[in-house]
Amino acid sequence: MALSCENQDTKDLLKYCNAGCKMATDSIEQVMEYVKSSKFRKLLQKYNEKHVQLGEKCHHMLNRFHLEEEDPSPMAKAMSYISTEMKMLVNRDEKEIAKIMMDGCNMGIQSLSGYLNQYKKADEECRKVTEDLIDAEFSFMKELRIYL
Repeated sequence: MALSCENQDTKDLLKYCNAGCKMATDSIEQVMEYVKSSKFRKLLQKYNEKHVQLGEKCHHMLNRFHLEEEDPSPMAKAMSYISTEMKMLVNRDEKEIAKIMMDGCNMGIQSLSGYLNQYKKADEECRKVTEDLIDAEFSFMKELRIYL
């Protein structure tokens, strides 16, 4: 049974979470071709899957509320893609990839934490998914440290 979502904070927070998951998976998949180590590749795959799962939760919630998915802004996607490709042209080692991923995690943590504060009236389920995404970003950063 589909529900109607009257809470604008819930709608907005869900859309930002969904877009954040897409941005993360796009970035992880972009650097995957440069990874040589199977251990590092497994780490990236683990967190890519985590972001996919969280994105699917957001997607199901959006569908339940009859809301459209929102992609990351084309400008943000383009800037992220170009920046990563430029860095990979100069240096393709795991240290550089870890730095790129950590920068992305940091941006995600800051953005999502800000949205949690901004959209205080979002429902608990939506807030929980957002907090889970923030926790995933923190965990990913922690595990990436060994590659610096």
